[in-house]
Amino acid sequence: MVVYSFYIFDRHAECIYKKKWTPRPSSTSSKPNQYDGLPEAVPQPKALSAEDDAKLIFGTIFSLRNMVRKLGGPDDNFETYRTGHYKLHYYETPTSLKFVMVTDTKTNNLRIVLHQIYVSLYVEYVVKNPLSPIEHPGGVGVDCEMFELGVEQFVVCSFQVVECSTPLTDRYPECVPDDLMGLAQRH
Repeated sequence: MVVYSFYIFDRHAECIYKKKWTPRPSSTSSKPNQYDGLPEAVPQPKALSAEDDAKLIFGTIFSLRNMVRKLGGPDDNFETYRTGHYKLHYYETPTSLKFVMVTDTKTNNLRIVLHQIYVSLYVEYVVKNPLSPIEHPGGVGVDCEMFELGVEQFVVCSFQVVECSTPLTDRYPECVPDDLMGLAQRH
């Protein structure tokens, strides 16, 4: 399983936390050239800024959530949707915080995982922190090092995501089984 990104939105539609691990794959479609019938590469759109990406993600979940509630009734919930390139997982708390994780298409529903991140990490390190603001006006995000480290460690250990060129055994030795740790130290 590959985790591409993780977002938290507050009740005012502000992105208060975002983290990207692996970039989402871009489509590599081609269309035949009208002159000689050979495929011609379609120009790829330029990459979005992190802020624009977060706005598009929120707009998508807002629209889909409202559509599901109108078509299915107030008791139906939007949990995931899948495209040909990624799958978006959604969890909304009773206080209208929205947790969103974007993964590869083969991943099962991660609603329970997002709930665990909320209960075990967000509540423990952000809500119970007296130095953390209750509201995040103007896009001021979550600024809690323990929360960020907890999310990083949880995602890397749970899904074996590697963010950079530093070996996993050096960054999180507690995630690697003992027999692999010995093998990694010999090399």
